[in-house]
Amino acid sequence: MNFTITSGGPSPVPTINSLIPSCIPAGEQFINAVNNQLTVTGLNFVASSVVRWNGTDRPTTLENSLGKILSAQISASDIAAAGTATVTVFNPAPGGGTSNSLTFTTTTELVGPLSIATDPTGKFAYVANASCSIVSGYVSMYTINPTTGALASIGPPVPSQDISADSVTVDPSGKFAYVTSLGDDFSSDGSVAMYTINATTGALTPVGAISGNCPGLCVPLSVAVDPSGKFAYVPNGDGIVPNSVAMYTINATTGALTSIGETTVEGFAASVAMDPSGKFAYVATESGTGAGVSTYTINATTGALAFVGTIAAGTNPGPIVVHPTGKFAYVTDLRSNDVSMYTINVSTGALTSTGTIATGTNPGSMVVDPAGKFAYVANSVSNDVSMYTINANTGTLTSIGTIAAGQFPTSIAAHPSGKFAYVTNSMSNDVSIYSIDGATGVLTLIGTTGT
Repeated sequence: MNFTITSGGPSPVPTINSLIPSCIPAGEQFINAVNNQLTVTGLNFVASSVVRWNGTDRPTTLENSLGKILSAQISASDIAAAGTATVTVFNPAPGGGTSNSLTFTTTTELVGPLSIATDPTGKFAYVANASCSIVSGYVSMYTINPTTGALASIGPPVPSQDISADSVTVDPSGKFAYVTSLGDDFSSDGSVAMYTINATTGALTPVGAISGNCPGLCVPLSVAVDPSGKFAYVPNGDGIVPNSVAMYTINATTGALTSIGETTVEGFAASVAMDPSGKFAYVATESGTGAGVSTYTINATTGALAFVGTIAAGTNPGPIVVHPTGKFAYVTDLRSNDVSMYTINVSTGALTSTGTIATGTNPGSMVVDPAGKFAYVANSVSNDVSMYTINANTGTLTSIGTIAAGQFPTSIAAHPSGKFAYVTNSMSNDVSIYSIDGATGVLTLIGTTGT
């Protein structure tokens, strides 16, 4: 009796469920694998399945015996410029056919920009982007024109080494940058990524990351570096596990952070700031008993924080800003739509309230210009920037109006020269650039970087 061995029948028609990643900044490389490997998940994949990029075959490997995962090698030219590509999977005859299509997006430099920082020399600016990918956030890098304030891209952004990039900080020496990611509560408890800064080009080079591990480093919101550049402090924003501020020493050569423990705080730790002398640290918190700002002394040798006291703040306090003189402090209050103002006892660091002043809707980031004459608040829901003059004797703010920003402004930074201000707009995917009138403090929009 003769038997005929067949291949098992015709191939099914494939179905695509997802692309990993589904987008990337132009010119960047995928970070989930070498050689720009695009992962395609779905059903009915076979060994002879081929991933097609805009209708053109790409080298494809079946990664799962159940026919659910393919990997395809995408070339650098495929993602060199902003645009979209149609991704399909083709199963050859007998049977087979072409799957449904999904869109891969190659983005501009800025996708969901959340934070901006300038280096102390005023030569470079860095923007943390949430990105549109579940794989990684990115940090965009720019040079700053000292005459016009314009931003020029240094090159493709660098990965945050986590699923987002929520905050960026440059240390006082301008040698290192730190980027926090909140994580996703499933695969990541967040992280702090560390970079060195090329003094000539401004380019960032990753030197490692500290992964979140609750309790400990847990959903880090930002990094604050003391004026000496020896210590760093990270508010843990989880709000469920024991609330704390993580403390680190900074390696003066590499910028690497080494843990020296945590300081427990009362409630959700929203932000940390240092006074210019490096003697005191301030932590904005919110708990079931109310919102406040706690004062700590900083041990000049170890960097450890010692609690001094707490004073009330508005509803949902956010970033803390200390005046360049060290005499005044300010906290934006997200839900009460105002700024809490304080004087600082220069001997003890203790705060005394001097009242509040109204902002726009949902104030977030705040900055004081380097001369200490003006203050600016980015209002995320009213899509504008509140402008203020600062009384040199009392520190109180006086409104001088508002100016429009992009959609959902999240962060504001002032150029070290005091001539320019920058605002990240997370929904319009751009950065608004303003000039600062040195006499009045009024901002004038002079350009936009991004889409």
